[in-house]
Amino acid sequence: MKKTLVLGATPNPNRYAYLAVRALRRHGYEVVPVGIRSGQIDGLPILVGTPPIEAIHTITLYVGPARQPAYYDYLLSLRPRRIIFNPGTENPELAALAEAHDIEAVEGCTLVMLSTGSY
Repeated sequence: MKKTLVLGATPNPNRYAYLAVRALRRHGYEVVPVGIRSGQIDGLPILVGTPPIEAIHTITLYVGPARQPAYYDYLLSLRPRRIIFNPGTENPELAALAEAHDIEAVEGCTLVMLSTGSY
């Protein structure tokens, strides 16, 4: 299964990152929500900072490009197979870094990908 880190997770049910965590879980994926504030999404704790996590397949971004540089080293160190740049998070610099580390960079919407079976 594609263990997924959701960067930008929030306990705010009106945010797409919140909806993505719930949708990923409904589809049976193991999800690791990481955000700037602690909280929970359906009982799943939101981790804060740059926690060490093993065996991440996919990172799905819900953090805008201006805030992403602080996470570059962390994201690359997790060695995921792919990074999904959701709408509004597109970042050519991070995409190039990812691809230089043999990480697929995908511009797409996690929620749409799940609903169409292309996740």
